[in-house]
Amino acid sequence: MTSPAENSSSSAPNHEPLARLLGVRKPLDAQARFWVGVLAFAMPLLTWCLISYVPFIWHPQVLVTDAGDSKVPGEHSYVAAGERVDLDVVIMRNRELDAAHARRVSGERVNPIYLQPPHAVARALYTAFTTAPERDGDAWLHESLLQSCKVIFWGFFWSAVFGVPLGILCGTFPFFARLFEPFVDFVRYMPAPVFGALALTVLGLQDEPKIAIIFIGTFFQMVLIVSNTTRSVEVSLLHAAQTLGANKRQLVWNVVVPGALPGLYRDMRILIGWAWTYLVVAELIGEKSGLSAWLYQQQRYRHFDNVYAAIVIIGLVGLLTDQFLALLGRHLFPWETGQTKLVRMMRAVRRALPQRARLAGT
Repeated sequence: MTSPAENSSSSAPNHEPLARLLGVRKPLDAQARFWVGVLAFAMPLLTWCLISYVPFIWHPQVLVTDAGDSKVPGEHSYVAAGERVDLDVVIMRNRELDAAHARRVSGERVNPIYLQPPHAVARALYTAFTTAPERDGDAWLHESLLQSCKVIFWGFFWSAVFGVPLGILCGTFPFFARLFEPFVDFVRYMPAPVFGALALTVLGLQDEPKIAIIFIGTFFQMVLIVSNTTRSVEVSLLHAAQTLGANKRQLVWNVVVPGALPGLYRDMRILIGWAWTYLVVAELIGEKSGLSAWLYQQQRYRHFDNVYAAIVIIGLVGLLTDQFLALLGRHLFPWETGQTKLVRMMRAVRRALPQRARLAGT
């Protein structure tokens, strides 16, 4: 015989799965992480499909298949077969035709041409790479993509070459923080594109001003982010190293840099995405090039399926780059992640190299 407490507990709703999903600062299990990640992409895709394929949700225009009796005069007599016109225009034109007892306008409810459905964009992801440019001399999509990647790489590379060491100095030594951070904090509020005219005048019309815009857009943010990450190294580690007799150089190279390195790596992953946000503006400076020029051409030819395809490609390149860096980061810092497979492999290779050299010598 069950007690009332047992009956009440059995009849109460079980909220354990929801509690596991919505736990405060509690990590999700592997299965939940997978399905929630799928849902992150499924929700916007489903919304896109609903807007594209369900007529009563939006579809503010009509693709006219029969313009009705074109001989009937009226304010909206310009409606012609094959055109996309607003639904209100079709309604007003049909009122004019009904008053004259003439044949009505008919057509199919559609979205504006700039809102392409998912199947058209999916098809364009293939045809954009295989279809020749409209004009001779224009770049193919893959050529434009490689050009954009080159601009991003060099802009971010030079930003990291100068920004990371300066940020570590500012985060380690208060003297350098006071010397550099006020001016960096001042410049970082200036939009990078405002330097476009100067970059164009000083560096010319080719890739250099574009790389400079990427550099300016990421360098000043990078210095402050890196300095804050460097300051997050535990002071107790510095005190312990000083107790063991470490000098300033040893403190920086053996304590501060290794302690901040995993955080700095994550900062670089975030900042490289920041660099992509400046790409379109940078490539429109001087001679148009890269994906920005390609998008501009497709917009002129009203190939909006290709425009969406290029936007998706930019997102895919960024996502794949970030996921690759995240996977690599799990093995680069074994003292934080516990993943020692890559370290063991490198040690095995290092031990094997001298042995192979000796065998080759004999």
